[in-house]
Amino acid sequence: MTFSLSCSPVEGVQHSTFDPVAQVVHGAITAQRLVGAVVLVHQHGQPLCRMAAGWADREARVAMAQDAVFRWASASKPVVSAAVLRLVAQGQMDLDDPIKAWLPTFRPRLPDGREVQITVRQLLSHTAGLSYRFLEADEQGPYARAGVSDGMDASGIDLQENLRRIASVPLLYAPGTGWGYSLAVDVLGGVVEAVSGMALPQAVEALVTRPLGMADAGFVCRDAVRLATAYVNGSPAPHRLQEGEVVAPFEGTVGIPYSPARALDASAFPSGGAGMVGTADDLLRLLEALRTGQRGWMPEHLIAEMGRDQTLRQVLAAGPGLGFGLGFSVLRDPAQAQSPESSGTWRWGGAYGHAWWVDRPRGLTVVAMTNTLYEGMSGRFVTDLRDAVYQGLPA
Repeated sequence: MTFSLSCSPVEGVQHSTFDPVAQVVHGAITAQRLVGAVVLVHQHGQPLCRMAAGWADREARVAMAQDAVFRWASASKPVVSAAVLRLVAQGQMDLDDPIKAWLPTFRPRLPDGREVQITVRQLLSHTAGLSYRFLEADEQGPYARAGVSDGMDASGIDLQENLRRIASVPLLYAPGTGWGYSLAVDVLGGVVEAVSGMALPQAVEALVTRPLGMADAGFVCRDAVRLATAYVNGSPAPHRLQEGEVVAPFEGTVGIPYSPARALDASAFPSGGAGMVGTADDLLRLLEALRTGQRGWMPEHLIAEMGRDQTLRQVLAAGPGLGFGLGFSVLRDPAQAQSPESSGTWRWGGAYGHAWWVDRPRGLTVVAMTNTLYEGMSGRFVTDLRDAVYQGLPA
């Protein structure tokens, strides 16, 4: 059975066969762990749940709507990764090609000074030896000292300058020998530009968003009225994210200096790993295209490669039972992860408060976009939503 649900911020949960999902969303909003959310659950291409709840702008009393535009942060990664795979499908590059052919000046070295080769596959799988500035312990970390941008701040630099700064920092390990979440997709943005001969926003539009009808997805928000306000978890309630506010996603890290205004700044460099905006439906269109192949838009052998664990079964900081494919995590062991998801499920999220997953064996695609960091990315809400979705699936 399918249903469509749109709930106002002050009304109770509407009853349906998918009550567990509605209860989780409204419970998180009532408990003031979330301000607003859009949740889409599709199975075999059919909508099981479509709901918007809470506030898009609490102070202005603007209710969340299903067509709200969100700052995507790392929900940008599967889009740019798909652009890379489309170039592979077109024969313009190979997954195991060294990137020096397109970025000859991007030549990071190991700590002992040795130069190494980095491949497209290693960037897609975060096995290239790079890292993120926000993961460093303090402002004296090497990425911070080099002035590297994580793609969510008001840096005032362009993409090529950021690539130069990233390349100036020694790699953490030899490419292919470890795993670490990183600015790799930002580097791939430079590769996409060089291979396609277009600026990254135009290349992503031509390769991904226009063919899939992702009308609001891009590197600049074209409709500021629909842009959801960003909030930060706090006590007793989330507070509005301020321009330049630093919020650490993990204890013991320096954190991210956020620029909510970046989403409206056409002069900000296009961060392939964190710089896009769009609706929940935009992301759903991409994930459904990857789940199904979209009638040849993405060849099945490349979809299978995206969903194959590329990390030689290393233990990842991403979580127990998880590996990493080409653009997102891959569930190796549901029992170890204590998850009802099928083995091989794809999953990732976004720092502004998003979570998504694709369970291909069950034909399931779920997108949850919230405007509350970090609850919507890594808080209790994400686990509760996962369990509610599987509880509510038709037998």
